[in-house]
Amino acid sequence: MGRSGGGLRVAVLGEPTGWHVGRLIGALERRGHHATAVRWTDLAAEVRTAAPTADGSPNTDRFLPSAVATADLVVVRGMPGGGLEEVVFRMDLLGRLAARGTPVVNSPRGLEIAIDKYLALARIAAAGLAVPRTLVVQSPAAIEDAWRALGGDCVVKPLFGSRGRGIDRLTGPADVAALAARVAAGPPAGTVAYLQEFVPHDGWDVRILVVGDTCFAVRRFAVPGEWRTNVSLGGRPEAFEPPRAWLDLARAAAGAVSTEVAGVDLLPASDGRTLVLEVNGVPGWRGLEAATGVPVADAVVRHLESRAGSTL
Repeated sequence: MGRSGGGLRVAVLGEPTGWHVGRLIGALERRGHHATAVRWTDLAAEVRTAAPTADGSPNTDRFLPSAVATADLVVVRGMPGGGLEEVVFRMDLLGRLAARGTPVVNSPRGLEIAIDKYLALARIAAAGLAVPRTLVVQSPAAIEDAWRALGGDCVVKPLFGSRGRGIDRLTGPADVAALAARVAAGPPAGTVAYLQEFVPHDGWDVRILVVGDTCFAVRRFAVPGEWRTNVSLGGRPEAFEPPRAWLDLARAAAGAVSTEVAGVDLLPASDGRTLVLEVNGVPGWRGLEAATGVPVADAVVRHLESRAGSTL
């Protein structure tokens, strides 16, 4: 099937002992492919003066490890922490791989957009999709002004982050003052505040996993007394068949962020709106698989095969 003549050579970027990495590698190998887990910290690159090649193409880049350099396809599974230099280098390396013709799923540009909640939400809104009103500010005074503009009840989220980490609710002046103090302290706490209107809802939201043209969905119910529905925070997932319009909405949101495998969070608001909260470019599906019994990794591999096949 692949360039190797006996299945695709796939590099899976992520922690080798991770659950999702293991599921993907198992599904790839069952389909006759050769899969290798590669840690982000093992990525390396060499830049050199162009050397002649048989086909006349430039040969200025060398990538390590060899599992990445020789891969028919690279799939990103996990986004580790790190400083600005690490993140920029890793995305740039993936960009150079993609530029030479190696498919990367999701694309480096899609990952960059999805990682940044502000940029992702701006692109989703620009595509004509409904999103919560959101203000992104950088000073203590602007935080208080934004909180008041959002009705004195809003959600604060880290600009970069997932699984509900760092999400809080500002319902009174004491909450606002605490956030303003953190922003005033500057790095490493950060100087950007991402504030979003609190949207009343019935205690559940919907996660739609988009895999190419295929969608899988669960409803996530918050535990009693909690407004956040994240499974990592105790939310309970259950199988769910959303209306067709919601599936179309999820596909449109994933497309707006330039992702082909994405977790799209939709919130049915109490006032009748259906809002796109965010798009995760490296989505988990452990809770979804447990709730539905669907072998999601198999669907992801079929999509990867179609992506690689279009370039071979």
